[in-house]
Amino acid sequence: MAIKRKQASISVVEAAKIRIRNVFKNGVKVYMSFSGGKDSLCLSHLVLQMIQSGEIEADNLTVIFIDEEAIFPCIEETVKDWRKKFLMAGAKFEWYCVECRHYNCFNELTNDESFICWDRYKEAVWVRRPPKYAVRTHPMFKPREDTYQEFCYRMCNDGITITGVRMSESIQRLKNVAATNKAKHKITKTFQVLPIYDWSDKDVWLFLLRENIKIPEVYLFLWQIGTGRRQLRVSQLFSIDTARTLVNMNEYYPDLMERIVRREPNAYLAALYWDSEMFGRNTRKRAKLEDASENKKDYKAELLIIFGDIDKYFPSGHKRETAIRYRKLFLQVCSFATNKDCRQIYESIMSGDPKLRNFRAIYHRIYSNYINRAKAERGVK
Repeated sequence: MAIKRKQASISVVEAAKIRIRNVFKNGVKVYMSFSGGKDSLCLSHLVLQMIQSGEIEADNLTVIFIDEEAIFPCIEETVKDWRKKFLMAGAKFEWYCVECRHYNCFNELTNDESFICWDRYKEAVWVRRPPKYAVRTHPMFKPREDTYQEFCYRMCNDGITITGVRMSESIQRLKNVAATNKAKHKITKTFQVLPIYDWSDKDVWLFLLRENIKIPEVYLFLWQIGTGRRQLRVSQLFSIDTARTLVNMNEYYPDLMERIVRREPNAYLAALYWDSEMFGRNTRKRAKLEDASENKKDYKAELLIIFGDIDKYFPSGHKRETAIRYRKLFLQVCSFATNKDCRQIYESIMSGDPKLRNFRAIYHRIYSNYINRAKAERGVK
């Protein structure tokens, strides 16, 4: 699907304010998802500013934070700080510590990809303790079955939810937003509005700077260890995005890795293999660690072997489903895919792609490169 971009006559900040204002004009309940991350902070600052200026009412607003237990200490402090701000402004702030399912990239060895946050049977090894005011149960929540997305959709179905999701973070999000607009939907099927969906990474960081918004210090730590601007993502500690940085973060949070390994013993894999294909790393250090012959590997042949017996190479349910999606993509592109393309497919399925972020990016990249090569061969500009 072709995606056309248009230049607006107003800034992305003003556009976001218009969307927020329109949401609150409906007179229905408004739920705002809060995570403590950079995008969430931008959206929260806008909403809080508009409440304080009298542009919107706080009475209908409920801020929801789903605490995933394994989070950085500075994220917890950030959420506590913003909880006070919203409560003082007259809005509701609900902090949930419930037994929801979460993806765990360290559970490869046990074939179990469902991490239960705040698991009642593992209370002795929780990464941290929940705050006293946390909500521990809800009539609409199915303990140990629901993901937090399923729970939030069910709980917030009587109103409109605003989130800090941005389309520049992944090809998948860009296509979903474009498809919604193309169909002329006024709102998504999940009753979500994305006020800052069109903000770029530069827009986010510039807004945080200009508004003097305090960010969690983990972003500064990530930047110091060489993390690229587009990879500055903070999520639950057992997700693939964060797992790659756990070893380096131990320098800034000395006891963090100890608590994580106590909660999830397989987390030691990060210390041993974080610079390998298990975590999708492509660094000079990895090249030195691997044999020189690795660079000459025929990845198309490797994929043919793996996809020929998916049950053998992917015994766990979630990774098997992901591998099947990748196999369909491989069959579509194998006639013109390069060895580099096949390597990207191979490493994505081996390291895990639970949210299919890499899948969408690889799909787009392979077809774009193929079209560009075809044009070059025909002399078309």
